[in-house]
Amino acid sequence: MSEQTKPRQAIEFSEEQAMMLDTATEYCRTQSPISRVRDLIDADDGFDRAIWQEMVDLGWLGITIPEAYGGLDLGLAEVATIVEPMGRHLLASPYSSTTLAIQTLIHGGTEAQKGAWLPRLAAGEIGTVATVEANGNWNLDSAEAFGIHDRDNVKLGGVKTFVTDAASASIVIATVRIDGKVQLALIERSKIAETALVRETVIDETRRSYRLNLDGITISSDDVLETACLDDIRNAALLLLVAEMTGGLAGVLDVIVEYLTTRKAFDKYIGSFQSLKHPTVDILMGLESARSHLYHVATIIADRSEEVEIALRMAKAQASEAFAFAGDRAVQFHGGFGFTYECDAQLFLRRALWCQYQFGDERHHRKLLADLIL
Repeated sequence: MSEQTKPRQAIEFSEEQAMMLDTATEYCRTQSPISRVRDLIDADDGFDRAIWQEMVDLGWLGITIPEAYGGLDLGLAEVATIVEPMGRHLLASPYSSTTLAIQTLIHGGTEAQKGAWLPRLAAGEIGTVATVEANGNWNLDSAEAFGIHDRDNVKLGGVKTFVTDAASASIVIATVRIDGKVQLALIERSKIAETALVRETVIDETRRSYRLNLDGITISSDDVLETACLDDIRNAALLLLVAEMTGGLAGVLDVIVEYLTTRKAFDKYIGSFQSLKHPTVDILMGLESARSHLYHVATIIADRSEEVEIALRMAKAQASEAFAFAGDRAVQFHGGFGFTYECDAQLFLRRALWCQYQFGDERHHRKLLADLIL
């Protein structure tokens, strides 16, 4: 059968995934009302430690961790069902950062590194990855941060940016260039001086993002991961972003519909005006398309094939564009109030713009898709 006529794999959504989605949706709805989201913007950590512990108790941190290390030995498809409701309700937590660190250890760590850290991450310790360079380059194989061997140690140098949840993390896994090759350095929080972390001002204030200066940090050679699993990091990061944006689309649509069905002008609900109906339907179609892309990717991501990269880039491009459009329309629909900080649509637009440019916007991914598909 030719490649052109080869049937695409159907979207699979198991009963277990459906149950996890329902549980996560109800949990995020009750634990992350918009008033709580706003309160946590001013909190030091940016998230509620008690809610984080409840997520640990629910087993969410151990979803992809093998049973031998205290996890459930499931896949990223199940993780997507957790992250989507988090995005819908803007639940602030280091879940995605820690999941990405877990995936990096699973695919690139030595047995000793997995044995030391996966059980601790499953039990609630926080991890993150540092992949973005000082100039904002998110290309994983273009690391400018470096490591130099010094007997049994490696001296690190350079700067990483957009390191989410770094101040709360027990470990940071950074891409660095050692002996001319990009490798992954596992850095314990105790090795990072307080002055080496500087909180960044980012558009999404529900985030905690940091600039990390690696100068002066020395790690053991045993703390360099066995494999630089860059494709696995990219795949997991894109899936998590798509899941979050898909949920965000649903959340901002809720905000829009509530406003259109309560606000009146000329003695009519403004939702009856065609000029507002049509873009709202476009947002709904964008949501359904993003969700289809998301769960298609979730179905095939374990294959680690070229088709996975194509599906991920298509999903990221679709979700980035649709969520940014929805956030912008939500602000516009609210009129003058929409441009004030008190309008909830603002929070979703800020989240949309943050996610849109993480690991590349829609133009970046469509440019790469041209080579993959054509």
